[in-house]
Amino acid sequence: MDNAHTTAGQDAGHREDASEEGWPVTAGTTALSVPVPEADALVRGWRARYDTAARYGGTAHLTVLFPFLHRSATGPAEVAALGGLFAAHPAFTLTFRRCGRFPGVLYLVPEPAAPLRALTAAVARRWPSHPPYGGLFGDLAPHLTVANSGGAALHRDIERRLSALLPVSARVGAVDLVVHEAGRWQPWLTFPLGGGGAVTGRRAPAR
Repeated sequence: MDNAHTTAGQDAGHREDASEEGWPVTAGTTALSVPVPEADALVRGWRARYDTAARYGGTAHLTVLFPFLHRSATGPAEVAALGGLFAAHPAFTLTFRRCGRFPGVLYLVPEPAAPLRALTAAVARRWPSHPPYGGLFGDLAPHLTVANSGGAALHRDIERRLSALLPVSARVGAVDLVVHEAGRWQPWLTFPLGGGGAVTGRRAPAR
């Protein structure tokens, strides 16, 4: 769900969005992600200006897997499988101590990365036709995007100012399934980790 944008439509009667990297995001595209409200307070202002995903409703988050199954292919059996999969993984705590860089991207580094990698690997094993980012980027490090526009000088300035506010820790107790509809990322279902409760959320969006 990182860096998602907007173009015009393959889904009949729906708008299509595309990422600043040219990734098409049609109505009904889904993603699995971990919201990080503890970090959102620190990065919200920068993300609003320099992270294109923020324009489409994405709060500060760590992507578990994007793109996931289209909403039309996500029925009771898939929801049950996700619930069981995430119940088998315990909740965990992450700490953000430093920034990292991809080409054109400034992000916060979550530590330890292993629990996030384990979640991604488990989903990708269960749905091998849906590798992370369509398999384009190989083993992409877990990351919380702060800025993917504005240029290197701006990113250095943000990193300098943001580093003074770190570290920040976050408790990860659930994974969200979000769906792109009406031009925005919308929450759909929440899957607790460690079997700590029932799957919650709203009814499936109309197909």
